[in-house]
Amino acid sequence: MKPLKEISTYYRNVFLFQRETDTRTEKHISFELGGIALTAALKFIMMDWLNMKAFYITGICLFWIGYILFRYFNHKAILTEWGFSLKGFRETIIFLLPFLLLCFGSSLILALNNNVSIINWRILPILFMYPLWGLFQQYIMIILIYGNIVELERVNLSRQGAIAITALLFSIVHYPSFFLMIFVFVMEILFLIAWSRWKNKNLLALGLIHGIIGTVILYFINGRHLWLELFEWFN
Repeated sequence: MKPLKEISTYYRNVFLFQRETDTRTEKHISFELGGIALTAALKFIMMDWLNMKAFYITGICLFWIGYILFRYFNHKAILTEWGFSLKGFRETIIFLLPFLLLCFGSSLILALNNNVSIINWRILPILFMYPLWGLFQQYIMIILIYGNIVELERVNLSRQGAIAITALLFSIVHYPSFFLMIFVFVMEILFLIAWSRWKNKNLLALGLIHGIIGTVILYFINGRHLWLELFEWFN
């Protein structure tokens, strides 16, 4: 019950903006792990079962924005440390550009072969919205999961092992689509390599590329209309 009490207390502090120490404490870790578990559980309930995608995405984004703001008010440099800056943006984009072009080109070719309409106005709002959702997904996977695995002294694991575990967890969340499970596993490994490659780490670039790739893959290959899915619960 103690971890649950710590998570509850920490979540309350998010809204009260009570100051804590600048270091990552056990209380930070308890809250982060609890938030991750909640995010994953609600994904299967609200998105996959109830089709409440708009509610889920909005709620999860607000939840983690609250936590990010709380950490920022206590440690001003945390946003830069977490990659919410332009430092390293260009290097990260260039490193992942071949993968982005490969995904984009392959998706278009498959779409043309399957007679999928290339021009659809519903893609445009998704191209603007998905990078934001991709940013929060990468924040959870890289900063919270991968970061905790690497930083915890009691976890005796190599960096390569931490990358593999993080990518595997991201893959599991995309069940039951085995295509997406395999694809995001590879994608997350590349993202983590890009994240670890430079001193100036950049999360914004990863969120942007995640959003673009997610949009074209899901529409052109999986044939999913994300704009319609977003508001499916209202129909």
